[in-house]
Amino acid sequence: MKTGLIILVVLIIIALLVGSSFISRRNQMAIKREAVNASWAQVDVVLQRRADLIPNLVETVKGFAQHETEVFGEIARARAGYMNATTPADKIAANSQLEASLAKVLLLTENYPLLKSNENFLRLQDELAGTENRIAVERRRYNETVQDYNTYISLFPNSLVASFGGFTRNDAYFKTEPGAREVPKVNFNTKPAPAAAPAPAPAKP
Repeated sequence: MKTGLIILVVLIIIALLVGSSFISRRNQMAIKREAVNASWAQVDVVLQRRADLIPNLVETVKGFAQHETEVFGEIARARAGYMNATTPADKIAANSQLEASLAKVLLLTENYPLLKSNENFLRLQDELAGTENRIAVERRRYNETVQDYNTYISLFPNSLVASFGGFTRNDAYFKTEPGAREVPKVNFNTKPAPAAAPAPAPAKP
């Protein structure tokens, strides 16, 4: 009788310890997941800020480069794609397209010197530069928060708790695509290059 009681007490203690550990780990996962959501909210704010600056920037550039319709059409489509995105993963993908299109618009300044000295353009450029710096900071923090969450739920025995608790891996990272850090090479000069002069004929003996 005493042996059975001891076994029962031991089983109850083990069950309490396991249950306590499960609850503790699950709560920690919930905290980390909410940290990811909070970090994404900060990223979303600064990305939206940039998207709001783009129309005014484009209108200013248009005043000096009205015929660059292909570039303006591309950034309009990229911005619309970003504004229509709903999930973090979709917004991250749309953001990559928007960054590439915005770079092409800013490259137009190399062909229009007067644009570089336009007061409105300079002001918008400064606002955009400040926003880009903020995006870089918040994007890095977001990636670190997502990595921390993913690492935590993948460790054993956390992985078991995650599978029972409905916590799944978050793959909505900001990734650096190949060539993403390179400035896009856009050639606005449509004039053909001059043909090379023919080589002189060899002298007759």
